[in-house]
Amino acid sequence: MKDSMKVCFVCTGNTCRSVMAEYVFKKMLKEQNIPDIKVNSKGFNALGDNIAQNAKLALKEKGIRVRDRKSVQLKKIEKNTLYVVMNDKAKEKIKGKVISMKDLTGFDVLDPYGQSLEVYKETLNQLESGAKVLLEKILKIRGGK
Repeated sequence: MKDSMKVCFVCTGNTCRSVMAEYVFKKMLKEQNIPDIKVNSKGFNALGDNIAQNAKLALKEKGIRVRDRKSVQLKKIEKNTLYVVMNDKAKEKIKGKVISMKDLTGFDVLDPYGQSLEVYKETLNQLESGAKVLLEKILKIRGGK
């Protein structure tokens, strides 16, 4: 059995980008039957708010069921976790194993907070691209499934 690993997606408030990335990555892991990668999400400034309504709607359109959940603040860096941040600037805030969406895709994922459903859908597409590259890299390092 492969060593289990933890991946934590991090954004500002943990109501839009990081939580959408978490759900997308979990779906990919389930589809490929990879149970030993644990995934969660947190926010640098999370205040216990619920997931953004447009984030839920965008995920639902992709066939991903979402339950209400409170945002979780990133308080402690765990050394056995890979942190995936939404932009290069956020990498400075985490001392540990960290990679940005820009490292994965070539672009930062901008915050859709408070914007239209269309903006959330575009953000979700960007997150899917990054999650796909991340999973490919993990599988390559592990030598396949």
